[in-house]
Amino acid sequence: MILKGTKFQIKVWKYLKTIKKGQIRTYSEVAKAISMPKAVRAVANAIGKNPYAPKIPCHRVIRSDGSLGGYSGPGGIKTKKKLLKSEGISF
Repeated sequence: MILKGTKFQIKVWKYLKTIKKGQIRTYSEVAKAISMPKAVRAVANAIGKNPYAPKIPCHRVIRSDGSLGGYSGPGGIKTKKKLLKSEGISF
């Protein structure tokens, strides 16, 4: 799959592909993982613009307070909940 986006978006999306099924990360954890710990909002924006959901699993990223945040894929937040539940993650 050839990713089309900014260098930053592609960096974030490539990291998302490393999050295994049944695991979750926070936006802050993603920012730290890509060596940009202060870029939490930029990470959230890049995730929100992910046109490859759910192939690039942005549904596995949640807010630090444990809430789900958003989901840019078809079906929005309802689909995010459904995908997470199918991977054994419940809220």
